[in-house]
Amino acid sequence: QVQLVESGGGLVQVGGSLRLSCAASGSIFSSNGMGWFRQAPGKEREFVAAIRRSGVTYTSDSVKDRFTISRDAAKNTVYLQMDSLKPEDTAVYYCAAGRGEGYYSPRYGPYDYWGQGTQVTVSS
Repeated sequence: QVQLVESGGGLVQVGGSLRLSCAASGSIFSSNGMGWFRQAPGKEREFVAAIRRSGVTYTSDSVKDRFTISRDAAKNTVYLQMDSLKPEDTAVYYCAAGRGEGYYSPRYGPYDYWGQGTQVTVSS
C-alpha cells in the first residue's frame, strides 16, 4: 500500500509560480510511473504530467513549456513546478502512483494510488 500526500497548493496571481510536492510513503521506484492530474469544478479530471520509473517525462499540451515534473528519489517525492500560471490552471491537483509492474501509460495508467489533492487557485 502506497500513501501519497500532496502539498504546495495555494492562491497565486496570474503569471506566478507554485511548486507542488507529492511525498510517497515508500520508494517512488516501486511504481512504474508517477503522475499529476487536475480537476476543475464541473470538469472531468485531466492528465497534467507524468514521469516513468526510467525518468522519462510527459507533459500535456495545455501546460507544456510552463509545467515541469521532476523527482527526488532520496526524499521519495515527486514535484510539479508550475510557472506562468493562468486562471484556467485553477483546479484541485492530484498525485498518483502506478503499480509495480505491467503495462503503464503516462496518461491512462493504470494508477493504483492517489493522494487527497491540493487546491491551486490562480487569480486575475
